[in-house]
Formats: sequence, structure tokens, C-alpha cells
Amino acid sequence: MKYIWLFLVFLSVILNASPQILKKVEVKNGDLVLTFDKEYNKKAIRYFALSHPPRKVFDIPHTILSKKVQKSLSYNSSIRVAQYKKDTVRVVIETQKSYKCMTYRPLVDSNIYCIPLPKYKVSKKRRHINTYPIKKIKVQKPILKRTDIKIIPTRYTKDIIVIDAGHGGHDTGAIGGGKREKDLVLVLAKKVEKELKKLGYRVYLTRRRDVFLKLSQRTRIADRKNAKVFVSIHANSVPKRLRYKAYGIETYFLQKSRDAKSQRIAARENAAVLKGARTKLSKKVIIDSVLNGPKIVQSTKLAIDVQRHMMYYLKQHYKGVKDGGVRPAPFYVLVGASRPSILVEVGYISHPKERKRLFTRSYQNYIAKGIARGIDSYLKNRRKELDL
Repeated sequence: MKYIWLFLVFLSVILNASPQILKKVEVKNGDLVLTFDKEYNKKAIRYFALSHPPRKVFDIPHTILSKKVQKSLSYNSSIRVAQYKKDTVRVVIETQKSYKCMTYRPLVDSNIYCIPLPKYKVSKKRRHINTYPIKKIKVQKPILKRTDIKIIPTRYTKDIIVIDAGHGGHDTGAIGGGKREKDLVLVLAKKVEKELKKLGYRVYLTRRRDVFLKLSQRTRIADRKNAKVFVSIHANSVPKRLRYKAYGIETYFLQKSRDAKSQRIAARENAAVLKGARTKLSKKVIIDSVLNGPKIVQSTKLAIDVQRHMMYYLKQHYKGVKDGGVRPAPFYVLVGASRPSILVEVGYISHPKERKRLFTRSYQNYIAKGIARGIDSYLKNRRKELDL
């Protein structure tokens, strides 16, 4: 009898330790209703709010999604349910504005969790809940083939893109052979704008003339316009002793890096953009931003798409174009934008041959087309992920 009792206790512990299953997700009477296969611990659910755009986020630990979770009706907000980690389900409610959300558990149903939704009218265009897995992205140098890229123009899209031309005004950026970085990147930004408009996007430039912008000014427009992505364009440079060795195109996303080259390039760009900024505050913001996993993952995907499309177009028409790859680096200009953000180094203005190409109209056109098509590819894939 004693051994039977011990076995039952052991079995009870094992069953309670097993993860709960989220069986059903639906909208009822203005609430998002989550149904589990057994009683859950309400206190264990982690809740927090994000802004730009406003979002309510719920992390439910020790939980896995059921394969039978079906799409169902939602209000005028984007509702996403994902297996965020191996044993954690994340629910994100993207809203038009912030609102008070008092979750509750019905008295008679200990396996149901209710999340009140904002009191908006039902949208006919967005009438579903998206369920999808979040996968970790490995950054690696893409292998390019002409068949890799299928170009299908996007029409009538209302997505907003913000393009940032680095430096400007008293800050010339890199100088080589009498050519200035600030002039080159402004021309490229306008060409990217033109290419994106052909694809149907709405585009805003952080600057249209030779003026210097502070750090906060460069990213504020992306948040004010609620842009889908933020892309900052720059040109690279090295000391004279290395000018014949260093060349190539590189794309960066925001993250801490131990790579000496990435740190050196970031330090050079940061020195200009941080003039007049509160450096201590900026360092705190960058740490917080680096810890924002979803932003890093999406920025990485954007960087990969932009890099491979630039290389695709340039390698078709020019020999010896070097693919510098996709790299993480702590660029301060990418910190303030609360959306996927990348920094493109279009080449080395210090390298004589590459500098000559960079100031050639046809070379600029292919770079601009590559950046635009890369952004378009990322956004199309993102819409597929979200099932929009």
C-alpha cells in the first residue's frame, strides 16, 4: 500500500510538470479567449506593453500551441499568437492606441484566460488571428544565383518606408579623392526613393538637402510616420595604408558585436551622429534595444534581403564586386527606430576603383534598385509570415 501511494504521488508530480496545451483561441463578446487543456497558473503569465505601434504582449510559460488552434475573427487590431520559445506561447495585440486591459479568469472555468480587446469596430480587411512559429535566424553570407530572385512588383501598397541619408551639413562623412560621403548617400537615398515609389510604396527621406541632423531627428520621422522599416545609407572608409585592401558592400543590423571591424566602422559613424546627443542615455537605449529580440530577428531578415539583392544587380554588370556580407554592429542611428532597421555601407570611398564606381550613375542605379527590391522582398515575406 505504501508503494502504491508513492507511485501515485510521483505520477501526480509528473503530470503537473508537463506543459499545458493551448487548445483554442477565439474572440467572444469583445474578449480574446484562450482555452487550455487544464488549469493554468494566472500569476505566471507575464504581461507588458510596447509602443510605436501600441501593443499588449502576454507571455504564457510552460505552454505549447495545439495544432488544432484555428484562425478566428478579430477586432480592428492585429492579433498574433506564436510559439515564442520552446515552452512559451506569446500573444501580441497590436492596437491603434493604448488602452486599459484587465485580464480575468471565469469563476467556473479554471482553464480559460480572457483578454479584453479594445473597443474598436470590426475591420473587414483584417478578420483573423495569425498563428505562426518564431524561428531563430542564423546570419550567414548568402549564395547568389540569378534564379534566386523573382521580381514581382508590389502595387497599390500603402506601406511607408523611411530612408536616411547619413551625415550632411558640417559633417561631410568620409572623404576620398575629393569626393564626399554626404553627397553620395543623398543621391542614393533619392534614387532608392524613386525605385520604391515605382513599387507602390510611400517613402520619406530624413533629409533632402545638405543639412546635418541629430540622432533623435533621424529616427523620429520613422516613428511619427509609423514606417514599416528604417534604412540608413552610408559609405565606408579606412586609413590610407589600407585603401587598396579594404573594399566591398556590407549591410549591418543593430546588435552588440565583438568583431573588431564592425566595432571600428560603428565607432566612426557614431562619432558624428552622437554630436550634441546625451551619450549616457544613448548607451542605455542601445542596451535595451539589443535585448529586443523580435526587432533583431526582423532587422536581420531585412539586412539579408537588401544585401543579396544589391549583390544580384551589381554582379550582373560589374566584375570584382565584393560581398562584405551581413554583420551585427552597435550603430546608434539604428537605436531610436522601434521597427526593423538596418545600415547599408554601399562601398569604400577610400578605395580608388570602388570610389570611381560609386560616383557613376549606372552603379548608383543598381545599388538603389537592389536596396528597394530587397526591402520589397522582406515586406512580402513578412506579410506571408503574418498571413496578411
